[in-house]
Parts: sequence; structure tokens; C-alpha cells
Amino acid sequence: MRSLHFSWELSGPGWATFRIWDGSTKHRDSVSYCTNALADLLKGVAGLYGSHGIQRFSFDLEPAETRWILRRQNSDVHVMIRRFPDMSTSFDAPDGKGTLVWASTRPRTSLAHAVLMAAQKVRQTHGEGGYLQKWQLHAFPTTELETLRHLHLAADDCALQH
Repeated sequence: MRSLHFSWELSGPGWATFRIWDGSTKHRDSVSYCTNALADLLKGVAGLYGSHGIQRFSFDLEPAETRWILRRQNSDVHVMIRRFPDMSTSFDAPDGKGTLVWASTRPRTSLAHAVLMAAQKVRQTHGEGGYLQKWQLHAFPTTELETLRHLHLAADDCALQH
């Protein structure tokens, strides 16, 4: 399995830092609570198990936007992260208007597993109550986490520990 690493850390009241790396390239950003970012990430990855081959979601960086575009290609997913300078004016802009800040193609199972483990670690570290206290505007995305776990375990041949 071509590895992919992902982390999500609550870095302050209403802020989280994510890191993604594939062994050769990496990206890091600080995300605001203005969007339900962790839930959107989990829903986006879970959407790769459905009939739609493309998933998009955005994180608010106050004021910038980080837009994720996930394109499923058979058992692989091409992940692109694009940055726009101002979310208030870019939310409906075409993907190509943003600056490409990270891209990689990895097996869907690697992406799903990495995101699943990162979200699970956040819940283990803070608990659902602690998450809400730190993230403030949105509860921990339990339903989205369990949906992704179910889809990943049912559809992927993942030999890693869950």
C-alpha cells in the first residue's frame, strides 16, 4: 500500500491544524471553525465510496479558502488542495482559479484509513465534550466518522489496525 499520512490537531479555541504528506511532498494549514471542517473532510472521503467520482469541500482559513478536490480513479484517488486568497469571494470560483498547494494520487484505502485514524485520535485525545469546548461551533462529527469507518471496512481490503 502506498502510504499516506494525515493528522488533525485542535490547536486553539476554534482552530485546527492539519498535515498531509505522502513520503515526498507535504502540506500544512490552520483551519478555522467557521466551517465544520472535520465533518466535511469525513463526508468528502466517505463520498468516494458512492457513485460520484469527484468530491469537493472547503476549509475557511480566515480569510483564505483551502479547497480539496478528490477524484476517484478506479481504486486510487487523486487529491488536490487549492488555495484561494479570500473565501468570501472565491467560494464559487472554478477550481483552476486557486493555487495548487499539494497534490498526490494514493489508493482510496490509504486516504480513508489516514483520515479515519486522525479523526479517531482527535476523539480519543479530547473526548466529544472536550472537542466541542475547543472547536466551539460544531460538535464532534461522530456520525460522519462512523459512516466512513463502516464504508472503509466494508469496501476496502485494509490490513491495518482499526
